[in-house]
Amino acid sequence: MTTSQADPARYNSFLKDLLGVMAYGELSAFERLSSDARYSPSLHDRAVLGRLAVIEFQHYELVSARLDAIGLDAEAAMVPFQPSVDHFHERTRPADWYESLMKAYVIDTVSADFYRAISRHVDAETRALVEHIQADEEATAVLRERLKAALADDPRLASRLALWARRLLGEALTQAQRVSVEHGFVGGLAGADEDSAAELSRVLMAELAANHSRRMTQLGLTG
Repeated sequence: MTTSQADPARYNSFLKDLLGVMAYGELSAFERLSSDARYSPSLHDRAVLGRLAVIEFQHYELVSARLDAIGLDAEAAMVPFQPSVDHFHERTRPADWYESLMKAYVIDTVSADFYRAISRHVDAETRALVEHIQADEEATAVLRERLKAALADDPRLASRLALWARRLLGEALTQAQRVSVEHGFVGGLAGADEDSAAELSRVLMAELAANHSRRMTQLGLTG
């Protein structure tokens, strides 16, 4: 039995939080990529990041439309997550173009893994929205190939970017856990009690870390 069947009020609160954090994540990703484009070493690279920013904004619009469709105000749903998401980005400011690429790649892929895992527990329409957004591999593929090219051109980047990626993963997992605690987020899945929610969170964090490690290995970096 899902949370929506067992406790509709609790599920609606969970859904508002899920869509709210998704919407603000996509909006802040748009802003971040637009801003980070200034680090680009060429106009072509600036255009690449600009295109990725457009994709993130399109995703924001899809989530916002879903909130509207279920009678929820998008801004009200996003506001509770604004301080923690903004603080995360303040703590993880990239120093240059290469760190910008890695940050975009790590956050894009870890977020996609997180929302795919959460979508196993939601209603069909919300699941379809999450799957549609996270199935858009254009941004991920572009970032991955650009990172591979940068590492091939300058192997000296490997050590620095591997350390940066590990820091980003740690910050992302801490952020996910903090949001979960502050908003009872994971507990909203399938009506989990406190102990079940803690175990679910532990398994989810381990899954995210393992997936990240595999992706770093594919880039030729240590996870």
